[in-house]
Amino acid sequence: MVQIEPLEVSLEAGNQADSALLDDDGRPRRTGTFWTASAHIITAVIGSGVLSLPWATAQLGWVAGPAVMVVFGGVTYFTATLQAECYRTGDEETGARNYTYIGAVRAILGGPNAKLCGIIQYANLVGTAIGYTIAASISMQAIKRAGCFHANGHNVPCRISSTPYMLIFGAFEIVFSQIPDFHEIWWLSIVAAVMSFTYSGVGLGLGIAQTVSDGGFRGTIAGVTNVTATQKAWRSLQALGNIAFAFAFSNVYTEIQDTIKAPPPSEAKVMKQASLLSIVATSVFYALCGWMGYAAFGNAAPDNLLTGFGFFEPFWLVDAANVAIAVHLIGAYQVYCQPVFAFVERKASRRWPDSGFVNSELRVGPFAISAFRLAWRSVFVCFTTVVAMALPFFGVIVGLLGAISFWPLTVYLPTEMYIAQRGVRRGSALWIGLRALAVAGFVVSAAATTGAVANFVGDFMKFRPFSG
Repeated sequence: MVQIEPLEVSLEAGNQADSALLDDDGRPRRTGTFWTASAHIITAVIGSGVLSLPWATAQLGWVAGPAVMVVFGGVTYFTATLQAECYRTGDEETGARNYTYIGAVRAILGGPNAKLCGIIQYANLVGTAIGYTIAASISMQAIKRAGCFHANGHNVPCRISSTPYMLIFGAFEIVFSQIPDFHEIWWLSIVAAVMSFTYSGVGLGLGIAQTVSDGGFRGTIAGVTNVTATQKAWRSLQALGNIAFAFAFSNVYTEIQDTIKAPPPSEAKVMKQASLLSIVATSVFYALCGWMGYAAFGNAAPDNLLTGFGFFEPFWLVDAANVAIAVHLIGAYQVYCQPVFAFVERKASRRWPDSGFVNSELRVGPFAISAFRLAWRSVFVCFTTVVAMALPFFGVIVGLLGAISFWPLTVYLPTEMYIAQRGVRRGSALWIGLRALAVAGFVVSAAATTGAVANFVGDFMKFRPFSG
């Protein structure tokens, strides 16, 4: 049997520092704060997923849609507080640090759970990079199409390939991927967070304006009904995955926590505060964007609010929002890919410690360019770009990623780690509640995955790869 080596992600790879600038664990002194952690979380959470929420609400209707969104937001925050407790093993201020999600799982749970975490975490990170490439290209494509519609009328097809825009996005990511680690991209996260609120705000404003213009809310209690019962079931399940994806950030949560400066206050306390601010802010935006988008378009809501051309005018405002989406996704791509980059580079550095090809680097501002980093990260970006070109199904990819990763990364592993870390007594009310949450999360994740796979297969059968 092939042995799968437990995977490790670190955002500290490549850092060198004078001993006077080291933390108590010998690593470069962390300087992250409540605000930088909040910016990282918002960048990770508010992404392209917000634009699919009106479609998801349309599949579920006015009762189930808002209820599901509230539940997912609450569960995500609760399990995030559990995960924050597991950054240090033992005492929350002096215990041994767990630098990464996989490191925390290995230290607290060990064995099969560490392998499960590593495989799913990496698959999700790579899949998210692919999804963000698709979303960014669609937004750039939409800018060109908006100009075409404005000039030639809304009934003109204005068909434009997304492939060139994926290549443009990939070129930007090759450049920004030369920023070595999480500490160096704090400014990119702040810019991305501002952009996320910008396009979410535009979507919200246009949804409100459309609703006012229509003289009331559209939509129905049961949601979309002009489909077969099977289609309704699959779409509703995919909607669960879309909503789960919109709230997901557990796969980079511990890595973000590892950027926070040493106690006091403890990293767990700061991270919980940052999580509360970030999730409340994003939940309000999600609710307003998702619900007002559904109110504006009813059961005809597109799977991407700003690129599905629910709105044609004012075209310049729609263009500005799509520019904001593209800029945000440039930063979000880096937030999600830094763990993958660091894992490979740590392995290479340990394998060839004296290699100039691997370890020699040239510093230029926030960039740290080495031959190995330039080659490996460029290959990774090219890979995600090619896959995105082959399978440009934005809505389905979003649903599939959210469905697959929700239970293991957001629910199961945080609850299991907390039980082990805090010694929760078997059979106690807390133990029963955490176990019940894990079971419910598994049922939801399995159902949503089934729906997302069914929709993916359906879309794939009708699409010719690389046709743009």
